[in-house]
Amino acid sequence: MKVAITGGTGFIGRYLVQRLQQDGHTVVVLARNGPKAQQCFPEVAFPQVEIVPYTPLVLGDWQQSLQGCDGVVNLAGAPIAERWTPAYKRLLCESRIATTHALVAAIAATNPQPPVMVSASAIGYYGTSETAEFNETSTPIATDFLSQLCQDWEAAAKAVETAGARLVITRIGIVLGNGGALGRMLPPFRMFAGGPIGSGRQWFSWIALEDLASLFIKALTDPQMQGVYNATAPHPVTMATACEALGQALNRPSWLPVPDFVIETLLGDASVVVLKGQKVLPKRTQATGFTYQYPQVTEAMKAIVT
Repeated sequence: MKVAITGGTGFIGRYLVQRLQQDGHTVVVLARNGPKAQQCFPEVAFPQVEIVPYTPLVLGDWQQSLQGCDGVVNLAGAPIAERWTPAYKRLLCESRIATTHALVAAIAATNPQPPVMVSASAIGYYGTSETAEFNETSTPIATDFLSQLCQDWEAAAKAVETAGARLVITRIGIVLGNGGALGRMLPPFRMFAGGPIGSGRQWFSWIALEDLASLFIKALTDPQMQGVYNATAPHPVTMATACEALGQALNRPSWLPVPDFVIETLLGDASVVVLKGQKVLPKRTQATGFTYQYPQVTEAMKAIVT
């Protein structure tokens, strides 16, 4: 395949680009920051990767790079786990919703157009709860900022169906890999000062980075996949259980809880991302026959940190 990717220099995007090239595919990385993309994907190591500088909100010459592509993966978006000032909330919305609108317009204007777009979303779509259980058919139970952001993000992506492309939306959970959320959790555990964040009772719906990349590739290549799929492992756990699994993988204790007020001080409103959670099951994902390499959190933690 030839696949175009937005957000290719992020934590998930970098790994997906590597996997696609490893599997023999050609990748077009649409990059806002060309020099950064060149550093991430030097030509010697990534001969099948083409860097195309683009301005996400302005249609232009970059659109031509979509011609001949067999699919588009939309991962663009500013990091969620930062302090949500009013200005940063605007950035979160613009970097997801507005950029998705522009990408859909570019796809619609391409002839021939890519037949499929795989667009990221997040399990924050459902809202937070310690008791409810969510699958792909569940409706949001809250109207908080993150849920509304995900709803608007998905609505922007759905416009690509009007243009005739197949759309797959992946609602992504907490991604476990060398970086991301786990990268922030590792240092205190390595220093024997790790433990559950907040109450520890909140749900931790997760997916291994390797499995997430495999799900993206399946979504690109399986014409039967269309609509929303939860990109989470089939066995969500509580935060306390996840931290215990991390401690076991590192041969470290998980004994020093991080109080709510510490996270609230650091992240403000964004603390909801780690202090509250949701139990999300990937029912439609499993119904496709997708096989998880890491269905259990203990196995995933060991594979990542050892």
